[in-house]
Amino acid sequence: MSFGKDSLAMLLLLLEKKMPLDEVIFYNSEMEFQAIYDIRDRIRPVLEQRGVRFTEVRPDASFLYNMLERPVNSKKNGFHLGYGWCGGPCRWGTKLKTRSLDGVALDAEVHYVGIAADEPERLAKLEPPKCSPLAEAGMTETDCLAFCYERGFFWEENGVRLYDILDRVSCWCCKNKNRKELKAIYQFLPEYWEKLKELQAQIPMPMKPFSRKGIPYGNVFDLEKVFEQEVREERSAVPPKKKRRCCEQSR
Repeated sequence: MSFGKDSLAMLLLLLEKKMPLDEVIFYNSEMEFQAIYDIRDRIRPVLEQRGVRFTEVRPDASFLYNMLERPVNSKKNGFHLGYGWCGGPCRWGTKLKTRSLDGVALDAEVHYVGIAADEPERLAKLEPPKCSPLAEAGMTETDCLAFCYERGFFWEENGVRLYDILDRVSCWCCKNKNRKELKAIYQFLPEYWEKLKELQAQIPMPMKPFSRKGIPYGNVFDLEKVFEQEVREERSAVPPKKKRRCCEQSR
């Protein structure tokens, strides 16, 4: 369980269909959106009532230690501290997560995995005992989000639904976030934007390899300048509301 839309839809489906379920396992990267932890905390009492064990797995060392402090000696970059941004070709956080999850519940006959029906490449990699109840039910990613919304789970923070502004509610510091998502974080989730700036101040490599008119600007601080200008231009482009008056003529 990641407590994103797909895995939550899977869990709710299993519970509603009363399918065999002994344990729910959540990998806590420590870098999830608060909405993820809020939903986890809503679900735990439900699992307890159903007699389903809840297990939370954490990395041996903190995410920030691996990101910023761990001694690393690579052929490409030599000796340095920290793996840096997680994402793209360097998905070290994903490797830690997969290794941790695959190392627990090895005695289970079935491992339910939240992969939707419209993710054929991921489904093709599933091997027993792993299976996808969502694919078996024909539920796409869009179906999963609607399924969760219908049951009152919205992933709300700062007055917005995260799935309205983000393609995926993965770790807030994930390097795989696209330009649209990063701009949305800047506009609607300033708390996380400040955290991204704090990380960028400690990581020499820019978060994203973006460029504008031939000038690189993937650094979070440069991104902020670009987004600030874009938002200002967008606001100034909005036409002013026309004044309307209602006049009553006396007869």
